[in-house]
Amino acid sequence: MAKKRICVIGAGPSGLAQLRAFQSAAEQGAEIPEIVCYEAQSDWGGLWNYTWRTGVDDNGFPCHGSMYRYLWSNGPKEGLEFADYTFDEHFGKEIASYPPREVLFDYIKGRVEKADVRDWIRFDNYVRDVSYDSGRAKFTVTARDTAKDVETVEEYDHVIVASGHFSTPNVPYYPGFESYNGRILHAHDFRDAREFQDKDILIMGSSYSAEDIGSQCWKYGCRSIISSHRSGPMGYKWPDNWDEAPAVDHVEGKTVHFVDGTSREVDAIILCTGYKHHFPFLPDDLRLKTANRLAAADLYKGVVYVPNPALFYLGMQDQWFTFNMFDAQAWWVRDCIMGKIALPDAATMEADWKQREADEDALEDDYACIRYQGDYVEELIAETDYPSFDVEAACQAFYEWKKHKKKDIMAFRNYGYVSPMTGKKAPAHHTPWVDALDDSLEAYLQSPKQAQPA
Repeated sequence: MAKKRICVIGAGPSGLAQLRAFQSAAEQGAEIPEIVCYEAQSDWGGLWNYTWRTGVDDNGFPCHGSMYRYLWSNGPKEGLEFADYTFDEHFGKEIASYPPREVLFDYIKGRVEKADVRDWIRFDNYVRDVSYDSGRAKFTVTARDTAKDVETVEEYDHVIVASGHFSTPNVPYYPGFESYNGRILHAHDFRDAREFQDKDILIMGSSYSAEDIGSQCWKYGCRSIISSHRSGPMGYKWPDNWDEAPAVDHVEGKTVHFVDGTSREVDAIILCTGYKHHFPFLPDDLRLKTANRLAAADLYKGVVYVPNPALFYLGMQDQWFTFNMFDAQAWWVRDCIMGKIALPDAATMEADWKQREADEDALEDDYACIRYQGDYVEELIAETDYPSFDVEAACQAFYEWKKHKKKDIMAFRNYGYVSPMTGKKAPAHHTPWVDALDDSLEAYLQSPKQAQPA
């Protein structure tokens, strides 16, 4: 009998988790399917693979990256640590709880370099189309190799979509945008906070991108910030030159008018207004359509596409947990494909995701949401051989993180938390976040210079 062929779309954290899951099975002596991973970029890492480009890439395709210079993790690393590859193992020591991008990228690479799965990835391959023949139970995947300028058409038994959902910006329109006499950009195209030094800026939105991009601009010297929200203020203790305002009504010249009748003149408007689940390579019958929530629609166990159970999606949920949740999903998908986990009938799978949505709707606050996603991670781990870890400890790190943000939004990254994997508390970083202007790997890992709160 011929080996199954598996297509993985994307070599970011989710796709790499899937490759590591299959490699783990092979490491234990199992015969695994043939794996082909398509990655549009020239290197792995997904969003963590920084590019200065915006708009389109070298090949004219939409630029995937939403990463910007000087980004530091906005959540504790203790909530995302790999159970089979700790920060201790990678760096040879425990590091502080909020690493910058280059440090996290190095950590992500370290595990898959150790697993030696790079040969499974076809870099510079942009998936153009996926179709399914129900009679033959085969997917046909068409991809453009942009380095060789050739197109390939191949068949697979399963497709795993791991292309992420933080790349296609949701861009609202407000009257006056077309004649605004300043710069308007979405968070997707934000690359360098230094561009806004000595500028007055408006941040539209009230979620993670809004708080973090605003914080970056403040740290690197913008003159003032005003945050506009539709769902209520973020409620943090902002610096003196950072204010909050209700929703925008319209723009006139460089003046932004808000629905409460107030106005502010600004040099730039940064739209931190979220992203869309967007899969231009998929036809309607295979394309996931869901809101950005903890319980994604149409996905049994959060990963199996109910209308076609031969298709899987990874990392499509809104996220508290990230890397280790992707692992839990990838191990589960691997075992499903390899026949270790049997799928129930369509009605049961349909009821599963609808119940998950109902359970999410009943959650009272962010703390309950964290626990809800922690329970989901534990549920998947219990059904596979992914190394179990102290999910409760990870939840506790998230709880403490939220409290520290409320205490001081500009200083929460100076705290340390206990690793669910090693049981050790992270040391303080040698420089307070607000003073750490060099975020390179070398600067971050250098010897301590001064003590910080812990």
